[in-house]
Amino acid sequence: MMEKFKQLGLSEGMLHAIKSAGFSEPSEIQEKTIPLVVSGKDVIGSSATGSGKTLAFGAGIIDKVKRGGGIQALVLVPTRELAEQVALNLRRFSHYLGLNVREIYGGVGMEPQIRGLRNTDIVVGTPGRILDHLQRRTLNLSKVKYLVLDEADRMLDMGFIRDVESILKSCPQPRQTMLFSATISNEIRRIADRHMKDPEFVAVNNQVDPSKLYQVYYDVTSDIKFSLLVHLLKLEKNGVVMVFCNTRRNVDRLTQALHEQNIHAMAIHGGLSQNRRSSTLQSFHERETLILVCTDVAARGLDIKDVSHVYNFDIPTVDTDYIHRIGRTARAGKEGKAISFVAQGDHTEFRQISRSLPIEKLNVPKFENVGSVNFGSNEDRKANRARGRGGGRSFGGRQGGRGRFGGSREGRSGSRFGRGNRQRFHRR
Repeated sequence: MMEKFKQLGLSEGMLHAIKSAGFSEPSEIQEKTIPLVVSGKDVIGSSATGSGKTLAFGAGIIDKVKRGGGIQALVLVPTRELAEQVALNLRRFSHYLGLNVREIYGGVGMEPQIRGLRNTDIVVGTPGRILDHLQRRTLNLSKVKYLVLDEADRMLDMGFIRDVESILKSCPQPRQTMLFSATISNEIRRIADRHMKDPEFVAVNNQVDPSKLYQVYYDVTSDIKFSLLVHLLKLEKNGVVMVFCNTRRNVDRLTQALHEQNIHAMAIHGGLSQNRRSSTLQSFHERETLILVCTDVAARGLDIKDVSHVYNFDIPTVDTDYIHRIGRTARAGKEGKAISFVAQGDHTEFRQISRSLPIEKLNVPKFENVGSVNFGSNEDRKANRARGRGGGRSFGGRQGGRGRFGGSREGRSGSRFGRGNRQRFHRR
């Protein structure tokens, strides 16, 4: 028990914290990364969400940070939810040292963050808000010795490249830099070349088990799409479900429409207040809610366990988004199912997605038509495409099931599943 952790070069205090957190054996990314971090090496890690990255970089950093020594470690993450999650875990692992870990992100007041930063040892934050503090001179990075870019590809795809570069230049040298990304694109490599010193490269397998992931799609028309979703959700009464839409508006409208069908679902997207997003995720983690309707903000970085079904109510505009979505299920040896609704205007994208994946077409089953919902229009779709974002859709096409469990990213080019197109997002 704990023997493998003991071999990684961690202190007794850190080992005790890991054991108290319920860990007995390191994951692949932890086993490969922790010794490098402990030895002071720069690290580039290629691994998926849920692989244990926070402990992989956090264990070595926590052992080195001194309480009360100023901000010595900075962790950059793409979203508020991930900032909260990473900070929570770092706080838990560093409890034995009494380190002060502070998360900072947009959407909340600056003043409480400014007060909290005065006694902080480790900062976890989103690039936009970190840069805001730097410009206001309310964040002092002069003592930073350890810098982490978590979900680096996601930050670049959200349009944070300039912010990230500015922050990197604001951190002193020498320092230890760690970069983690699901895919290692040319732009990620350029950042590494400019800001890292002889980094060690660590790659681990995706946690999704293709043999346990059953991928299917329905070819549907707009007037039956919502009714089909209702039918399938009522048919599968057990399991944790995530339903993905491309826009905030579609998330809100779909969630409301499901409530009207007596299906309890909760929405999460970047337009909601931070308190509401946090309470929604807490409800989901505590299994008070089993259906989460969301935009891609929830596809990356969030540790949502035991998802049995992923529905692509809107087909994503790039193939890597699809991979990130379905990566929420079929994890840790469990079976999962990914269901996509392909409608008018979706076929070009879906052909790009499905060309190298085992996605089975199912016949639309008989079900009660409960009415349709007015989602995005073709105009919305074109406008969003012009901005480089996934937009609302006009649903249509041929009818195209039933399914059972069985055998089988927001991103950019570089995925082994196909060439994605770069997307830019508003800061969330």
